[in-house]
Amino acid sequence: MAPNDSAQTTEEAKDLGAGRRRAARYFVPVAVAGVAAATIGLVPALAASGDPDLPDITAQELIEKIAASDTQQLSGTVKITTDLGLPSLAGLAGLDAGSFAPEGGKGEGDGSAASPEAKLTQLASGTHTLRIAADGPDRQKLSILEDSAEYSLIHNGDDVWGYDSATNEVFHAEDDGRGERHGKKEAPAGDLPTTPKEFADEALKAAGDTTSVTVGGTAQVAGRDAYKLVIKPKQQGSTVGAVTVAVDAETGTPLKFTLSPSSGGKAVIDAGFTKVDFSRPAASTFDFTPPKGAKVTEAEELEEIEGDKGQATPDAFKGLENLAGPNVIGEGWTSIAKIEAPGAEDFEGDRKGGAKDGDVPPEAQQFLDSLGDKVTGKFGSGTVFSTRLVNALMTEDGTMYVGAVTKDALVKAANEDK
Repeated sequence: MAPNDSAQTTEEAKDLGAGRRRAARYFVPVAVAGVAAATIGLVPALAASGDPDLPDITAQELIEKIAASDTQQLSGTVKITTDLGLPSLAGLAGLDAGSFAPEGGKGEGDGSAASPEAKLTQLASGTHTLRIAADGPDRQKLSILEDSAEYSLIHNGDDVWGYDSATNEVFHAEDDGRGERHGKKEAPAGDLPTTPKEFADEALKAAGDTTSVTVGGTAQVAGRDAYKLVIKPKQQGSTVGAVTVAVDAETGTPLKFTLSPSSGGKAVIDAGFTKVDFSRPAASTFDFTPPKGAKVTEAEELEEIEGDKGQATPDAFKGLENLAGPNVIGEGWTSIAKIEAPGAEDFEGDRKGGAKDGDVPPEAQQFLDSLGDKVTGKFGSGTVFSTRLVNALMTEDGTMYVGAVTKDALVKAANEDK
């Protein structure tokens, strides 16, 4: 029986996982695209001797230890470094969908600087320090520490608050605890990794023949003794070199997640605790009252503003209802999603004609231009948009091939698809 199978028979771990996923939907600093598609073949391996000196453990036993972890209360400091090879997203952090409105951009009362969507984008690049606290599935707090300001996202019972001290703006939403907010169905929290625990869950979803899993020795993380679980693709063509998860030897809680690229160099994602305390945080940690003079925006108001701009009108997304769902080419770490766009002829005409001045903000245009790499093949011609982890090939007819694979793998898939 695979370790994941045995772990899933533990009702306590199952119930706890569901609670965490429900609470985690407001804490989405960065997603590990492509890793969720991986399948894992379990290779029993004993931990090598090291410092600290811990008892030997197999990879299977370590994964079961992670799955059975019952940590519900903790607080600490997390350092996240993300290097996807992208330009800094700091200049784009203030761009919401309203920035693309044709009537001259944002005006008084548009959006909220404290909305999670307006702040968490910047975590996709650079190094950031976070303070986190959790007390079960109904109380969490995440604070992004900046040079002279702080952004906090607080979930306390039925309320979710976002506060940006730099602008003295507040965002407020109500949580009904069922994945719905203001009548809108939210994405399942399990789809979006957040803490090292969530990252590990994504990497350990399934068992298969495409991956080796071993225990790669021991380490000290945030003053805690830990085992290192090392996950490596067996397939050629993946941009993922290895995923290393440092697991607390006592509690089974993942303390650090590192994703190294197959191309070498520094990690694409390195997220881990620098300080951690497993005692229950004070109840006052999760209290929040809008400061005097702060601008408070309710989630319903933000949705109404977006609707007034026509962002969700049928005309704004005309033709998208015909967008074909992705077909998956390949398997495991080298899976490639093929997405066929409707109206290929119209797309080609627009592409050749070019965008009109003012259609795209300069920051966004610079961001897109920095990624493009022209390629040709049996499929014709197209552009590869590259990061150190996920690459996408857009062909001249609007078909897109996307995966955590190399540029050559994308071109090969497009050629074989014709």
